[in-house]
Amino acid sequence: MILEVADIRIKPGQQASFETAVQFGLDTVIAKSKGFRSYQVRHSIESSDRYVLMLEWDTLEDHTIGFRGSPAFAEWRSIVADFFAQPPFTEHFNLAFKSAANVG
Repeated sequence: MILEVADIRIKPGQQASFETAVQFGLDTVIAKSKGFRSYQVRHSIESSDRYVLMLEWDTLEDHTIGFRGSPAFAEWRSIVADFFAQPPFTEHFNLAFKSAANVG
């Protein structure tokens, strides 16, 4: 499993509209993509214009080739791109280790 992390900065005052658009795009476009597993969207407490989008994919290629190389990527971007203050910064991660128990 691969974790895609996108650091997103949006235009000021667009939080509610952005959140609605992102959820719509995730549920109607990305969720239908081959290899997609799940997502989380986190909103910064300190920076009201900053979000972190975390998506789980079966493989790196499911995201970088399958999704990004498909018409679905353009559809996703058409839903969310107008909110971006700058292009998102995206990286991919492998799991190194995790806690063995739920720690509170």
